Amino acid sequence: MALIDIRSLTFAYPGSFDNVFEGLNLQLDTSWRLGLVGRNGRGKTTLLRLLRGEYEYAGAISAPVEFDYFPPPVAHPEADARAVLEELEPGLEAWRLLRELAALEVDERVLDRPFSALSGGEQAKVLLAALFLREGAFPLLDEPTNHLDLEGRQVVSRWLSRREGFLLVSHDRAFLDGCVDHIAALNKLDVEVRQGNFSAWQRDKQARDDWERAENARLKKEIGRLEEAARRTSAWSDRVEATKKGTRSAGLRPDRGFIGHKAAKMMKRSKAVEARREEAVQAKSALLKNIEAEEELKLRPLTHPKARLVEVRDAAPDFGSGPVCAPVSFTVERGEVVALAGRNGCGKSSLLKLACGEAVPHTGVFSLASGLTVSYVPQDAAFLRGSLRELIRDSGVDETLCKAILRKLGFSRAQFDKDMADYSAGQKKKVLLARSLCQSAHLYVWDEPLNYIDVFSRMQLETLLQACRPAMLLVEHDRAFLDALADKVVALEAAR
Repeated sequence: MALIDIRSLTFAYPGSFDNVFEGLNLQLDTSWRLGLVGRNGRGKTTLLRLLRGEYEYAGAISAPVEFDYFPPPVAHPEADARAVLEELEPGLEAWRLLRELAALEVDERVLDRPFSALSGGEQAKVLLAALFLREGAFPLLDEPTNHLDLEGRQVVSRWLSRREGFLLVSHDRAFLDGCVDHIAALNKLDVEVRQGNFSAWQRDKQARDDWERAENARLKKEIGRLEEAARRTSAWSDRVEATKKGTRSAGLRPDRGFIGHKAAKMMKRSKAVEARREEAVQAKSALLKNIEAEEELKLRPLTHPKARLVEVRDAAPDFGSGPVCAPVSFTVERGEVVALAGRNGCGKSSLLKLACGEAVPHTGVFSLASGLTVSYVPQDAAFLRGSLRELIRDSGVDETLCKAILRKLGFSRAQFDKDMADYSAGQKKKVLLARSLCQSAHLYVWDEPLNYIDVFSRMQLETLLQACRPAMLLVEHDRAFLDALADKVVALEAAR
């Protein structure tokens, strides 16, 4: 058994007053297929980079293996894919590479095309194939699903389930369930490692959280009862003690010794009750520390006078060289969630832009209800930089509401004053989602809204959308999210 041993790891980014990790101790077996989960900003990518030795830190990391990081930087994306892989992994055996590409359902002819011309899913698959062919290296996979479509995620998850030894950062529950055998959770106060897939960990965590909430409620009542009992006993003791100085009764002097003994007994009882109360307070204070607050989000969609908001008949994006997909027909009605599915490059994002009223060249009919107000979340959030306050102001949404939503999605108040360029990819996407949730619209158009979003926030969004049922047209590849929400899935196929 080979172990990655992390001892007393402490790290903060230069200029930051907050430690990302403080005194972290962790042991990981290199044979595990380990999924790493946690809220955005908890340090998942940072941990991978620390393992790679990219930052200085306090503490110690010892490992019997070298680490390979995914996605690796590609120095010459204009070169053909074969040359890119040769540069990343010199001496790569062609037959082994072709075997892995076949298992990943990638046509070997992609190796002769410019790497930059490959779809995001094809790029991810060829890089993964090469990464796992390197001998003696332990792969660190940082959200490999972000450029994979629904089918691609299923293929890669099955493929990874046959590998041995990797550390995977992902927020896709179905993907994790399909390929990992251990989970490491970056909680609020500690790191928890357990055997099993994500669903097994989530069930255990939910049961533990439910027990802590129930125990917290019980102890709260118990503390109140003990406080009242302590007050009554103390008051009785004081009243009894006061009778020592009372007047004679029938000419007899009060028995001060008996009265003092009785008062002392009552005071002792009061102290015992107070000790029990303190024990209950201590027990209560240890609860609810690691519960991830899945606070309720709000959305106030507009109601359009027409039931049908979008009507599409035999439509396909066409940029001059023919339709990019087979003609498609569908409608979006009030209160209906419609998802577009299909391989990368089949026109899903272009159809979403048409729903936003953009002038995208297309065949067929793409009709929107008159006076339709649309709220849009784009796929790419990398453009965000500068002041969060200015973005909110320029977007015309309520600043207090937007920041309240971000707080519910796991933002700390300190994040509000930072340049958005320094946000993690997940935090940037949350800004765009929060802005959309602040907008009252007839139709919400979201393009891969869950990219980089942590699993707890995904579940919050699921709960919100299930409750308020806005009209929505979206592209998303998280199967659990779609199963929970989509009224219908429109499959786009490649043009013939």
